[in-house]
Amino acid sequence: MIEQSPGQSPQQTPGSEALPQDSSPATANASTELPLGIRVAAAWCWRLIVIGLAVAGAVWLIAMLHNVVVPLVVAILLTALLSPIVTFFERHGMPRGLGVAAAVLTLFAAISLLVYLIASQLRTGLDDVASRSQTSWQQFLHWIEQPPLSLNSDQIDQFVQQISATISNHQSELLTGALQFTSTAGHFITGTLLVLFSLIFLLLDGKRVWFWVLGFLPSRAHAAVDAAGRAGWVSVGQFVRVQIFFVAMINAVGIGLGALVLGVPLPFAIAVLVFFGSFLPFVGAIATGAVAVFISLIYNGPVNAVIMLIVVILVHQIESHVLQPLIIGHAVSVHPLAVVLAVATGLMVGGIAGALFAVPIAAALSSMVNVITERNWVAGQDPVADYHKQQKTHQIAKHRARNVAKLARRG
Repeated sequence: MIEQSPGQSPQQTPGSEALPQDSSPATANASTELPLGIRVAAAWCWRLIVIGLAVAGAVWLIAMLHNVVVPLVVAILLTALLSPIVTFFERHGMPRGLGVAAAVLTLFAAISLLVYLIASQLRTGLDDVASRSQTSWQQFLHWIEQPPLSLNSDQIDQFVQQISATISNHQSELLTGALQFTSTAGHFITGTLLVLFSLIFLLLDGKRVWFWVLGFLPSRAHAAVDAAGRAGWVSVGQFVRVQIFFVAMINAVGIGLGALVLGVPLPFAIAVLVFFGSFLPFVGAIATGAVAVFISLIYNGPVNAVIMLIVVILVHQIESHVLQPLIIGHAVSVHPLAVVLAVATGLMVGGIAGALFAVPIAAALSSMVNVITERNWVAGQDPVADYHKQQKTHQIAKHRARNVAKLARRG
């Protein structure tokens, strides 16, 4: 046995090999470590997956609660539109409640005026439109009896009988559809009432609602979220005003002038109807354009109707793909391509409601992200705490004023 003194290196036995000095576990792991690009891609992938799952969960929750979410978003858009009226009353020293009442009455007056203009214009020519429609139907029946179709009256009667038989054989489906329509009408009435109540409370006490929501966040995030929320609110207000005073007006003026030039009856009623329908993206434009084409058809014939159809398509295409992306994109600081893609994505995800809310949501998100990335807020401030202090100071001053008034009455 070979003894070894302390501090002396062990002797190497015959046949044994010296281990390399860099054969530690860390060095072995480094030799098998993945490339940097793969590790970065993997880190991004799992984060994007988590974000995608969160977004999908939010979309699913919104879809489940759409009967509440949609009226609330509509009320928020109307609040952004009508809030300048309330601000005007406050600046002139009048009560906020009076400004809210004026704003709501202005909304009802505007809607009532549009409905009245449509009804008054159509009432004068509705009987004539009905008689013209019947005459046009008779002409259509006479036309299909001529070559190349050469359908006789017996074939037409047989076709009508087949339609009647189909209706009678599917009464259960029709009844189900009628019940669904009744349910939809009930949801519409409920949603309208929810919009009205939400609008009143947001106009009356929207600031307190906002700071109540902020109170659920950590105090260190209050300043950043408050600044981002205010920027998003400004963008939403600009979008709503541009949508009403530009998009709807362009559609109404363009199609109304087209009807006037082509000699289509009721051009003013058509313009008002188009203005009213422009607030419903895509479907409103199609429906109101179809009315203009139909009136042109029954009064002026198919050639005039085709020209009217071209005018309707041309106005909507210019407004949707040229003017609206440019003007709205400039007003809300969103690129025109982003406006088009937002509308298309909203239509595919949420239908009509998604198309209606896509651009204001995109505008608000864009402004909020810009504020966060540029850090445009005062660090160290807590807007929620400041708001509560202001409210407490206001209540104390109000209480003192009441006491002074009581003492004055007693004296």
